[in-house]
Amino acid sequence: MEKFQERLRELRIEQGLKQRQLAEILQTTDDSIFSWEKGRSQPSIEFICKICAYFEVTADYLLGLED
Repeated sequence: MEKFQERLRELRIEQGLKQRQLAEILQTTDDSIFSWEKGRSQPSIEFICKICAYFEVTADYLLGLED
């Protein structure tokens, strides 16, 4: 999931969002965003879908299965 961590952080920064702002958009906590970006935990499928929808990317891209 290392690629996921990198891509989530990159996408968030490209949009000019702080972890707290992304957490509000995804309806989760900023601690969750921090943990996902640091690899301490992994999001549920529900949150992967929300992240993909918000950033308009595929799950394959987000998870590092394609470039």
